[in-house]
Amino acid sequence: VQLVESGGGLVQAGGSLRLSCAASGSIFSINAMDWYRQAPGKQRELVASITSGGSTRYADSVKGRFTISRDNAKNTVYLQMNSLKPEDTAVYHCNAEITTGDLNEYDSWGQGTQVTVSL
Repeated sequence: VQLVESGGGLVQAGGSLRLSCAASGSIFSINAMDWYRQAPGKQRELVASITSGGSTRYADSVKGRFTISRDNAKNTVYLQMNSLKPEDTAVYHCNAEITTGDLNEYDSWGQGTQVTVSL
């Protein structure tokens, strides 16, 4: 099973980016899908989470600016980021609780995508 993120980049403050994370491999089901971020010198933090049923939760710092969504048919989770601030600069990782075709469960991580927000 593999998670691959895309969509990061450099954007000016106030701008928007949309991150995608696609899971591939022998997948039976995916439970929660999350986005985490880690800025230099800081601990990794949970940004947003979405269950298989579509329930969402967000870090207080991104509420009202970021939206997490998923396409279960494509095994893909998205993070729409609006009104970006310099403090959103970080490497963003997706995480997913995946049950494989042989019914083993894995906590899978993507390699990360850099988001840089300039003044």
